[in-house]
Amino acid sequence: MKLIGWAIALAAATMTPAAAMAQAQQPAAAAAQPQASEAGNPAGQTAADAAAEAPKPAAALPPVGSVGRALPDPNYGMPVASGKGLQHQVTGIGEEAASFHNNWLLLLCVAISIFVLALLVWTIVRYRRGANPTPSRNSHNTTIEVIWTLVPVLILVAIAIPSIRLLRHQYTPPPADLTVKVIGNQWYWTYQYPENGDIEIVSNMLKEQKDVKPGERFRTDADGPPLLAADERLVIPAGKVVKFIVTSNDVIHAFWIPAFWNKIDANPGRLNETWVKVDRPGVYFGQCTELCGARHAFMPIAVEVVPEAQFAAWVASKGGTMPGARGPAAPDSIAISPNTPSAVPPPAAAPQGATAPQGNAPPPVPAPNNPDVANRANQ
Repeated sequence: MKLIGWAIALAAATMTPAAAMAQAQQPAAAAAQPQASEAGNPAGQTAADAAAEAPKPAAALPPVGSVGRALPDPNYGMPVASGKGLQHQVTGIGEEAASFHNNWLLLLCVAISIFVLALLVWTIVRYRRGANPTPSRNSHNTTIEVIWTLVPVLILVAIAIPSIRLLRHQYTPPPADLTVKVIGNQWYWTYQYPENGDIEIVSNMLKEQKDVKPGERFRTDADGPPLLAADERLVIPAGKVVKFIVTSNDVIHAFWIPAFWNKIDANPGRLNETWVKVDRPGVYFGQCTELCGARHAFMPIAVEVVPEAQFAAWVASKGGTMPGARGPAAPDSIAISPNTPSAVPPPAAAPQGATAPQGNAPPPVPAPNNPDVANRANQ
């Protein structure tokens, strides 16, 4: 027994160095594997990660300057840095409204402000305590009361006459040449052309380059200013009356292009109407002006006005048709009519012993081949 114990102890002592060496070699091999992978992939990424982060091919876009990607004019249709006053108006209604605002309302406000300021200064100087130690005890003055009643009424009448004229022009639209349905969504716009083959355009805001993944489209100066550029523009023809039918799919939005002087709510379950007639081709920007949710500030409107011929080409590129345009030529209806003699097959020869039907009499019913059916028919 002692000899067996000594043999076991000797074997254990012999195996211990070999196990220690094997354990030392395993970490070394494990450390060598990451180094090899890092040499082949410096970022330490797996194949799946590399494939996921690989740049995606950008969608084919029309060239800059073509319909849908026309270059905007920094002086028209967009905010101007350190600008004052209204945007340049490009519609007849907008020009009338801007003229009324600039040449009448502002001048009237300035005149009233100067008059009130002068009256206040004269009162402070004339009726101060040093110049008027004994104040007047009059409770009212009939002349002054008549004046301060009639003058505001006359001012309101002077404002109301051009205002009512402007409203009448704005809400009495001429016959429309084109109808576009504008639908507000949280948080993007949808434009439908029911008269052009039911084209539908979905318009979202273009993000900045730092906010998109590699390969995705981002905003450039050719698209428009930040927070106003859209991936798809609303395209309308120049010199034509365009009627907008405005509604919403979810909450209340507002459709507004400052250069057109049109602003109207988009209410769910309701159709509102506005119209424009723009003679100047160009790109014009607007946005939703109703608090519609968390991304309310990211619902821009980009409208591109193009000549009529270019608009027709754009409609065709979207798979639509212009009103009145002929579709594919249909075959002659007379040639395919089933009642045409050339289309009616010749009558089959009547079997021997059978009589042809006379006039409008129905043709004879052939006898059934089944005897049971024939017996039931005879009964």
